[in-house]
Amino acid sequence: MKAFNKNIEDKDFSILIGGKAGDGIDKAGLIIAKIINRLGLYVYIYRDYPSIIRGGHTFSIIRASAKRISCHKDNIDVLLAINQETFDLHKERLNGDGIVIYNSDNVKTASAGMYGFNLDEVVKKENGEPIMRNTCMLGILCKALSISKELLEGVLQEEFSGKGDINLKIALKGYELAEELTGIKTDKNETLPVLTGNEAIGMGLIRGGLDAYLAYPMTPSSGILHFLAAKSGDFSLDVMHPESEISVMLMACGFAYAGKKVAVGTSGGGFCLMTEGLSFSGIAELPVVVILGQRTGPSTGLPTYTGQTEVHFAINAGHGEFPRVVLAPGDTEEAFYWSALALNLAWEFQIPAIVLSDKMLSESSYNFDINLIPKVNEYEPVLWDRNGEYKRYFNSDNPVSGLSFPGQKGAVIKVNSYEHDEYGITTEKADITESMQKKRQSKESLIAKKLSTYETIGVYGDKGSDTVLLCWGSNKGVCKELAEELHLRMIHPKVLWPFPAEEFTASIRGAKKMICVENNITSQLSRLIETFGRKPDVKILRYDGRPFSLDGLRKELKKVI
Repeated sequence: MKAFNKNIEDKDFSILIGGKAGDGIDKAGLIIAKIINRLGLYVYIYRDYPSIIRGGHTFSIIRASAKRISCHKDNIDVLLAINQETFDLHKERLNGDGIVIYNSDNVKTASAGMYGFNLDEVVKKENGEPIMRNTCMLGILCKALSISKELLEGVLQEEFSGKGDINLKIALKGYELAEELTGIKTDKNETLPVLTGNEAIGMGLIRGGLDAYLAYPMTPSSGILHFLAAKSGDFSLDVMHPESEISVMLMACGFAYAGKKVAVGTSGGGFCLMTEGLSFSGIAELPVVVILGQRTGPSTGLPTYTGQTEVHFAINAGHGEFPRVVLAPGDTEEAFYWSALALNLAWEFQIPAIVLSDKMLSESSYNFDINLIPKVNEYEPVLWDRNGEYKRYFNSDNPVSGLSFPGQKGAVIKVNSYEHDEYGITTEKADITESMQKKRQSKESLIAKKLSTYETIGVYGDKGSDTVLLCWGSNKGVCKELAEELHLRMIHPKVLWPFPAEEFTASIRGAKKMICVENNITSQLSRLIETFGRKPDVKILRYDGRPFSLDGLRKELKKVI
């Protein structure tokens, strides 16, 4: 394990833990990350699991580094194998000086650099449950890496409730059985929280003034529902799980009508069902935020794997024409920031706002630094000035009409899915229809002007390079790291609609080669920017449900630069 003996400036190592679905691999991976994080290293967790409750194969890769990271590597330094399948599937990932710690009850092989322990026997002696084998493995790992018993105890006491004592006993028993194999030398960095993208999105919505969150569970956005439900009492939130995505969107429109800041969460299949309600929010000018977590499609596709396939769907969803914003954060800080801004933008312009996430951003775990996020103030919408008779859709030079809500004296508030006049009363008259269509669509230029006050395009790496690496969403992490390593200019649009064409043109000025990296087969970002007169020279696409690793994308980039 020579890699562990370098100075922290050179530190970068990965641990893979694997077993069957139901073996508690996700929890164990998170605990490993938090322990290493407390040592002063930054961490990132990539999760891979099948769409079944028990059985199959699941694993997590925990990467640690002296610098901020947002992607994983294919090669690993430590393999923690709960079962034989984990060893067989991942042994080729091991670096030459890597080690394997395995459950000798299930893994029937041994060689140099491999250390077997009878996890089942330890758990049985302590009257534990089979899932606690991973807790024993945690204790063994900490001893092998010369991590103090006190740090292990502290994190376990924080993470377990109810059965914390027995988990701690089993972990300490594993600690006693193991030997120190290597050490992690660090110059202590500030310890930052470890969050999933879903948790960051939930926190951002709360920061933006969220009143209600509605969702029918659908991977990978389900974590937002669980997170906000757990926090609902602390923030006086209405968190609901209706019977379908159709109900979710229509209920959200009702909340918005009543003056409540509302967001919904779903994935592609659920968003399909929401589109009629989305059109309703468009014509009724009801502000609703949609968190759209992408996964591999079409149809059910690969429910627990990633994709970036809903760019054009989000931009064009619904029947008829109405303005909306489509935002695409790339890490936890951006997920927090743009989710909060989505609520502000929705209410400032009385439009639907869509936040595009994906399985990688939603369910991976990252360090989170609140100090990197610009201040977000909750937006207070334009209200009816109470002069004269209330017109919900008052049409003036400002296409954003003053709001009133049910119960306010002197206001009769009408909304429906038909075309309507200024009062909200159904009409089929040509002149009023034309006027209202113009009213709604004229918001788009105001939205674009507002967005220009934010950093809509991120530029990283060697900003003077004439080779541009273009990506969006969760590919920010892997592309940023490689742009810095290979001296490339990296461009990362955070707003996809209204597309910031001027800012994008400025960001690529002087570029001689543009390489677009996406997780879809048709290069959807390429198709979008082509409408603004620029075509990428090279497309690196992955569409098997798996994300780009640092090793894999580096190999592809070196072929074309």
